[in-house]
Parts: sequence; C-alpha cells; structure tokens
Amino acid sequence: MEKLESNIAFYPSIISLFGVLFAFFMIYLESIGISKYLVEHAPILVVNNTETARSLLTTFIAGLISIMVFSFSLVMILLNQASSNFSPRVLPGLISNRRHQVILGIYNSSLLYCIFTLVSIAPEGDKYQLPGFSVLLAIIFMTFSLGAFIYFIHSISQEIQVNTIMDKIFKKSKQRLEGLIENEKYIDVEFEDSSDWKSIIANTTGYMQDVNMKTLATLAEEHHLKIDIVPVKGMYILKGIPVLKYKGEVAEEKEDHIDLEKKLIEAVTFSNSELIEDNYILAFKQITEIALKAMSPGVNDPGTCINAIDYLTELFALRMTKKDKSYYFNEDDKAIISIKTVDFEELLYNVMAAMRTYCKHDIIIVQKLFIMFQYLLQQNDVLKENYKEIIIKEVVNLRNDALNNHQNDRDIEVIKSYIAKLKTVIPSEYSLEI
Repeated sequence: MEKLESNIAFYPSIISLFGVLFAFFMIYLESIGISKYLVEHAPILVVNNTETARSLLTTFIAGLISIMVFSFSLVMILLNQASSNFSPRVLPGLISNRRHQVILGIYNSSLLYCIFTLVSIAPEGDKYQLPGFSVLLAIIFMTFSLGAFIYFIHSISQEIQVNTIMDKIFKKSKQRLEGLIENEKYIDVEFEDSSDWKSIIANTTGYMQDVNMKTLATLAEEHHLKIDIVPVKGMYILKGIPVLKYKGEVAEEKEDHIDLEKKLIEAVTFSNSELIEDNYILAFKQITEIALKAMSPGVNDPGTCINAIDYLTELFALRMTKKDKSYYFNEDDKAIISIKTVDFEELLYNVMAAMRTYCKHDIIIVQKLFIMFQYLLQQNDVLKENYKEIIIKEVVNLRNDALNNHQNDRDIEVIKSYIAKLKTVIPSEYSLEI
C-alpha cells in the first residue's frame, strides 16, 4: 500500500474519480428539478443565463488546464533540481508528498466537473433546463482551486530547499529508529548458528523492502521453527541467493516442505524502490550523499554539508542506543526469529569513508566531523561499550587523512587541538596517539 501511495498519480486519480461521480450526481439532481426549485425559493444560488454559464465553464476549463500544466511543470523542475543538486535517492520522498498529490487531484476533479457540467447544458429550452446550481458549484470549486494553487506555490518553494528535504529525511528516520528501539527487548540471546539450516532461495530480484514479522512468527509457532533472515533489510536481492533459513520439526513430505517455504517467502516484500519508513539506514545514505554533492566543485556548498553532519550526529547518537543484533520474541520471551541488521561499525565506517574521501581537504568540514565525534564520545546512554572504541578508530582515520592533506601550519595546529580535546572525553581504557 505504501508503494502505491508513493505514486504521484495515486491521490489525483482517486480525487478525480470523486469529481466525475459528483458531476453525474449533480446531473441527476438537475434532472429532477433542483435548479427549478432554487429559482423559486433561493434565486441567488442559481446562474440563470445560458450564455453566462457557458462562458464561465469554458473559462474555468481553460484556466484549470493552464494551472495544471504550470503546477506539473513546477513539480518536474523540483524533481530535476533535487536530483541534480542533492541526490537521486531523495526523489521517492518528494514524489510521495501527499499534499501536492491532493492539490493536483483538486485541479483535475474540478476540471472534469466543469467539463461534464458544460456538456449537460441543453442547447435549447427554457431557463429551468439550465443546470444553474451546478454552475454555481463550479464557481465555488474554481475558487477553491485558486486557493489550492496559491498554497501549492508556497509549499513547493519550501520543498525545494535542501534544509526542508534533509529535515524530512531525518524525522522519518528518527521515527523509524525510535520505534525499533522501543520494541527491542534487552535480553541476552544466544541464537544458534544457522549455517547448516534449510535455505529458502529468492525467486525474484529487487530490494528487500519489508518483512511481515507477524506472519513469520505465526508460522514459526505452528511448525516449531527457528528462522534466520539472511539479508539486511533494504539490500538488493539477486535471484538464487538465500533469503531465509529455518530449522524445526517439519513433516517429511515434499509437498509440505514446498507449501511451508512458499508461505515463508510470501512474508518477504520485494520492491524496486526504497522507503525510509521501512529502512532507517537509507536516511544515512541520503544525507551523506547530499553532503558529498554539496562538496562537489559543481555545487560548492559547504554550509549544506555542515547541516548534513548535524543531522548525522543526532542519528548516530540515537543509533548508539540500539543493539547491533535484533530478534523477534514469542510470548515466552524466546527468540524465534533472527533479524540481520547493519551493525554500528559498518554504518559509521561507510559514512566516514565517503566523508573522508571527499571532505578531508576542507578544514571547516574536518572540524565539524571532530565535533561530531566529540559529541558521540560524550554520550552516556550507549548500549554497547565497544561503540566508543569504534568511534575512536574513525577518529584516528580522520586524523591521519586530515594531517596528510593539510600542509598549512595553522590547519595542522587546529587538527591537533581537536585531537587534544577528544583525548579528554575518551574513556581511560582507550588510548589515542597523536
């Protein structure tokens, strides 16, 4: 359902359908004499001149078409600029903006309503055959569309700003990560080695978007299984590689094995796109890509890179409160499903490897990265002790790259001063050589 809603045509199509249905409903009311009744009791609610009605509806149709063309052009410009200046990976989030979809749906539904109302005007006849009340509603819908257009201009001018894009990515990722942390049970688990378990092979390709844990848990309880989810969520799955491994008391008949494996693999959802709502790791990738694009010679916007590091700092601090390994527990607090996740060391290294490669020449960005490490080392609610050791390794890597790429004495002095500050917040059991 989320994939369907992220389509730019989903909500416009639904709202347009309502516009058509409402137009036919008004045609029916006109056929039973609603305009005749209103002319007699509330004439102000009826447009009672055929030429005026036709002129209004024709003008509305032409105006709405122009507004729609302009609005769609702005959306395309937004997507093109976001792809060029920030990252192509942010496009699904922009396309799935529900407010813009609803506004485009309002335009199209109003347009279709005006077209069907215009067609329903009888070429000849007395004044009661004119759908006067329907024309008045068309005026109201056009006024509403103009208001939606003004809001659309305001909204899209905000959406195109990089800070707004990063803030939305950050909030979605934070919400997803907080939900995972809240659902974690802090129980020490010794899960069995699954190397010799039965494997279920992928029969398609695509990103592993989501896994229905309730379905897997139900099957695990019914058949007394233990299940290991092999790939990390969000990973691109190639046809023929193992997706799930299971072990348990399964009937020996071949048909039962096939039926069970079919039910298990159906709990895994594959997609050609990735959503932050399903995979918080994607936010780290997108924000990092925005930062790197900002540091490219073609864009040259270190301020955006600094803002991106601020968002990454808070996300890393939140990630340090989550376990590297995740499990799904039954009602008896017994781990029945092992969920593979990207561990903190790999996540931090992947982000910093890109940052060091493209930003090590900029002393301002290097300072900001040292400040990020200082903040992370000062966190007290860290779940695992070796998280800080992982951070110290990246501090050493950044220090080495920074010193090797700066010859100015003042820059080297700044780098060493930040290293000295970091030494004051490093636990005594660790050592950092300058």
